Amino acid sequence: MGFSKDQLLARLQELQVDYFQYEHPAVLTVEAQAKYVSSTDGSLSKNLFLKDKKNRFYIVSAMVDTKVDMKVLSQRLGLGKGGIRMAPEDALGEILQVSLGCVTPFAVVNESARDVSLLLDQKFKNQARCIFHPLSNEVSISLNTSGLDKFLKSLGREPVYVDLEDNPPVGKDQPPDLAAHVPSGSIVHPELPSKTPSGQCSPANNLPKEKKPVPAPAKPSKLSGNVKSVMENSAPLPFKNPENFVEEILDKTSALLLSEIKEDGVMQHGDKLGTVLADALRKRLAPDLTHLAIMYKNTAYTEGFHAGTRHQPKRL
Repeated sequence: MGFSKDQLLARLQELQVDYFQYEHPAVLTVEAQAKYVSSTDGSLSKNLFLKDKKNRFYIVSAMVDTKVDMKVLSQRLGLGKGGIRMAPEDALGEILQVSLGCVTPFAVVNESARDVSLLLDQKFKNQARCIFHPLSNEVSISLNTSGLDKFLKSLGREPVYVDLEDNPPVGKDQPPDLAAHVPSGSIVHPELPSKTPSGQCSPANNLPKEKKPVPAPAKPSKLSGNVKSVMENSAPLPFKNPENFVEEILDKTSALLLSEIKEDGVMQHGDKLGTVLADALRKRLAPDLTHLAIMYKNTAYTEGFHAGTRHQPKRL
């Protein structure tokens, strides 16, 4: 499990980082956050979680009024005009280990985010204080950039502040100015397989039967290669029955969650709090984990088919 809000705030206290804390209802936008945190408390921020075509991830943290042109940013990173885009929502939990609306510079505290590049708005340097969520969108904290820098350096990261509105020319004699901040390695994060829209058939099924082409052995795709890498470096997964696999994960997660509930945390639900939390966790995670397990199962079948076609003995 990733860092919790309380663990992060404890880390800031250990580092003697000065901050103010504001609790409020869960918010998903800066506009909603602004209703509970005054601009006099600090400058609000917007945070983007991005990825490129090679599965390298980025957090771009900017002031609300900073205009971030994705095409320009992509060129400055040396990725071409369309080389960067918003990261899929499921990567929030897998890589940053935060939920929707909780992306901030603090998300790099988790080991799973060690290869995520963090770009900070240069304008933060001119502000007395900046406001971020501490891994939870039910809390905001206000701190100065020296405190943020101290936190990042404690993780072995050198803070990177850039002018996100700059648009320097990129060419043969003018290399991309942000290319040095592209992560050195990709993160294994298999994309979910695309689904055929409801009511439509795939092109192959629309061909007349007598002209239907015989499929040739398919070349391993980047997706299958990534999943293969995961399988080779982890314990075997029960591909044959993904429902049982998901059930096992949920049982273990629920048991762990119940064991972590302390008596002083029993408030609204009394002694039923653990059961309520476990049921909510099961309902939220079951669909996503089932889909992921099915994807692994299908990938394993595909890999097996490819392996069989590559090693078929030649007929005499």
